[in-house]
Amino acid sequence: MKILIATDAWLPQVNGVVRTLGHTVEHLRQMGHEVRLITPEQFRTYPCPTYPSIRLALFPKMTIRRMLEEFRPHAIHIATEGPIGHATRALCLSRSLPFTTSYHTRFPEYVRARFPVPLHWSYAYLRRYHGQAVRTMVATESIRRLLHGRGFKNLELWARGVDATLFRPGPKSFLSDARPIAMYVGRVAVEKNIEAFLRLDLPGSKYVVGDGPDLAFLRNRYPHVRFTGAKSEREVAAYMAAADVFVFPSLTDTFGLVLLEAMACGVPVAAYPVPGPLDVVQQGKTGILDQDLRRAVLDAMTLKPDECVAYARRHTWRACTERFVSLLEPV
Repeated sequence: MKILIATDAWLPQVNGVVRTLGHTVEHLRQMGHEVRLITPEQFRTYPCPTYPSIRLALFPKMTIRRMLEEFRPHAIHIATEGPIGHATRALCLSRSLPFTTSYHTRFPEYVRARFPVPLHWSYAYLRRYHGQAVRTMVATESIRRLLHGRGFKNLELWARGVDATLFRPGPKSFLSDARPIAMYVGRVAVEKNIEAFLRLDLPGSKYVVGDGPDLAFLRNRYPHVRFTGAKSEREVAAYMAAADVFVFPSLTDTFGLVLLEAMACGVPVAAYPVPGPLDVVQQGKTGILDQDLRRAVLDAMTLKPDECVAYARRHTWRACTERFVSLLEPV
């Protein structure tokens, strides 16, 4: 099958959307499908407001029209709601081409964290955007229920996997700081609610692995925390494996790919009981969900690493990709 995937999120961005699409494309090609990507790499770009490290495509419609005509895909998937997603959607609608979409990011909550925009305005916009798709893929049942309650239609589950050859138990000696080590891995941005973790009074050491617009500010504000900045995927796996507990303070994620990756490294998770963690964490086995994040962290440290590893390894990218293919709509 010839599959066209349009996405505004792509390398060199480092986030769950890019990694999900990267693994999906890799396995699609292993399965014999021909995949064509439309990404910001193919266009002149401009910086995303409030997040300049993310580049958005400038006037992509003509180039996307040409790519559609040359590639003649058997299925079209629109992964994001940015300029590339909008242009591809408009072309599909003008030509009566069916397409699928996916809901990776809770943009209404992300926007409200930066600007006083009412949630119902943003959700109304996204409901119209995804409403023209044959189906919209969502990562968890909690998000499916949330969107259904907001009036979204044709929602289907498309879960996430973990690369267990990369994310696996490793030497704790990789980090020499005082134990126990509590760690956050991910984008360093306001919507991730990182300060809920940084403010905790915990024994041992705290690590934040990742980059983002708030890195310099938080590094200044919390000098006792180890901020590593951006790391390669292999380095991230080594850091994760060396931690004693993985702390996920986000209240706005649709899945939280790093949760599975931490578990695959044998590291239990501490998080709030919200969409994402509620669907991914096995309470009392692979992690602790609690409104009191400090209590969740301390209790998670008592859990067995082997149970975390066994659970994570049941989530393969191959199975996720097969599900993705089953949800595509033939053109």
